[in-house]
Amino acid sequence: MPNRLANETSPYLLQHADNPVDWWPWSPEAFAEARERGVPVLLSVGYSSCHWCHVMAHESFEGESTAAFMNEHFVNVKVDREERPDIDAVYMEAVQAATGQGGWPMTVFLTPDAEPFYFGTYFPPEPRHGMPSFMQVLEGVRTAWVGRPEEVAEVAQRIVRDLAGRQLDYGKAGVPGPEELAGALLGLTREYDAVRGGFGGAPKFPPSMVLEFLLRHHARTGSEGALQMAVDTCEAMARGGIYDQLGGGFARYSVDREWVVPHFEKMLYDNALLCRVYAHLWRTTGSDLARRVALETADFMVRELRTEQGGFASALDADSEDPVSGKHVEGAYYAWTPQQFAEVLGEADGALAQAYFGVTQEGTFEHGSSVLQLPQDGPALDAERLAGIKERLLAARGLRPAPGRDDKVVAAWNGLAIAALAECGAYFERPDLVERATEAADLLVRVHMDGSARLARTSRDGRVGPNAGVLEDYGDVAEGFLALASVTGEGVWLEFAGFLVDLVMARFAAEDGSLYDTAHDAEQLIRRPQDPTDTAAPSGWTAAAGALLSYAAHTGSEPHRTAAERALGVVQALGPRAPRFIGHGLAVAEALVDGPREVAVVGHPDDPATAALHRTALLGTAPGAVVAVGLPRAEDGSGGEFPLLAERTLVRDLPAAYVCRHFVCARPTTELVELADQLGAVRP
Repeated sequence: MPNRLANETSPYLLQHADNPVDWWPWSPEAFAEARERGVPVLLSVGYSSCHWCHVMAHESFEGESTAAFMNEHFVNVKVDREERPDIDAVYMEAVQAATGQGGWPMTVFLTPDAEPFYFGTYFPPEPRHGMPSFMQVLEGVRTAWVGRPEEVAEVAQRIVRDLAGRQLDYGKAGVPGPEELAGALLGLTREYDAVRGGFGGAPKFPPSMVLEFLLRHHARTGSEGALQMAVDTCEAMARGGIYDQLGGGFARYSVDREWVVPHFEKMLYDNALLCRVYAHLWRTTGSDLARRVALETADFMVRELRTEQGGFASALDADSEDPVSGKHVEGAYYAWTPQQFAEVLGEADGALAQAYFGVTQEGTFEHGSSVLQLPQDGPALDAERLAGIKERLLAARGLRPAPGRDDKVVAAWNGLAIAALAECGAYFERPDLVERATEAADLLVRVHMDGSARLARTSRDGRVGPNAGVLEDYGDVAEGFLALASVTGEGVWLEFAGFLVDLVMARFAAEDGSLYDTAHDAEQLIRRPQDPTDTAAPSGWTAAAGALLSYAAHTGSEPHRTAAERALGVVQALGPRAPRFIGHGLAVAEALVDGPREVAVVGHPDDPATAALHRTALLGTAPGAVVAVGLPRAEDGSGGEFPLLAERTLVRDLPAAYVCRHFVCARPTTELVELADQLGAVRP
């Protein structure tokens, strides 16, 4: 019989709706139930494409005896971390502070007042590797709760006090400048893996935000070292197993330092961010590899993540059914053996493809299978033969059981996808990608945004979810709208972005200029989350700062510029000390130091000369430059839709571009080469 999760919109919660565990969604009623029964709350946090979440569910939550013990002695609350990142952040901070590590599934035991007193992540069904079994944990917590209630209460209160004492104080930090950005680059150089690309050791994550900073730093300063780190890392990832060599798109991370074996889940945010990075790398270098990867990743998102309503689904699962064993295992959809290559391609093409994709007899993954790569020493293949091989392999892979898809639409991640697809469409003259970006933006306005422009965090099947948007939703959606405005010349997207950044200033800002992850009137948790550091996606704090800065450049609004500068004080504090973890803030700071430049392209939209100037402006590498295109705007605001177009006129009756920076404007130009020079801080 389904439990209380049966009516939820989250695919992750729905995966647990038939568990014998009497799960509750996070709600005041769940904690009231715990208070009335005098039992603790067991909080379990995960997400639908999490491999170990599935493992623990199968091992423990589907078992009748374990479920009976949980139901008798606890109120059990299940949370989708992607729907409620605020809850996840607060309790993950407690887990990391207490244990030195974190991850999902996250298992936390709470008092009926939501105060945590015992933590963990995955617990096995039997003791192993020094870990207690899940049942041992349940019994131990139950014993402590009944036998030592004063001790449990004291521990919970101490943890809450400790968390409250961890409040950030970066309000007095100044605006980041060239010195801090140079210091951040030096710090990244120390942590750079010069042999394999990327930063740090295993597991190795795509450093999306750091790569954007490196490209912007090169554009502003001409630093060849910054560019080389970006180029080499992007090539290593694109050649590695972390990139799907057949279908495009990136897996979540590599379990090794060499980018060979991925954790196979594919997340929307990773692919949106990396699609944009590779597009910007192509814009900087003209690299054919960067162009191919950007377009393949864009096409992957449209083909496999786009929903019927026009938004983009959150993720593809890491696991899928192995056709041989019938079990759900990680990587079954993506890995290949030499025998499978021969069966699909024949002996000659099979042998050639093995060498080309690095498929070995021993295997690079599990059970003699390999993850496809592009080894540096692989054979050269002509384009037609390679296309035929990939087409046959893709067709064969399409017959395998596909990984599950988490169909919920997350506002923030769709904002990232809108920006990436809009820019790819403009750069590579793919209007279909701009159309897909526009459709996703339409969905966010229609479904996620209420009459006051407040955002809902998620939707599914066109039905809005119950949870309020958090800061990253406002920052990333505004960024997506601003990119779409620059690409399409439709000022309505600038207007919608303005609504969102106004709400950031009104509902998320502290008096010292720092930003909270939740709104002033959001549900009060044991601590109000506030984190300026990036995770797998840009922090809400620095994403909002970037949107505020771009909006100010578009409109000349001093309050928005000031709010961006005050929020970026955290980058001055953290940039030189922890650059890997504030990459997006560093990228925004590069735009701040450079201006950002403001570009107005004036001309009739049907004139090819207008289109050529517009595309040249979009291809400029100056960090964070904003672009407006359209007919001149009269002094009274009539005519054009962008403030940057006010009083701009044609030059000798020809479309013209105006570039301004730090209150100084270059002479208007009708020449593409001159415009390109004005928008490239250095020549690549």
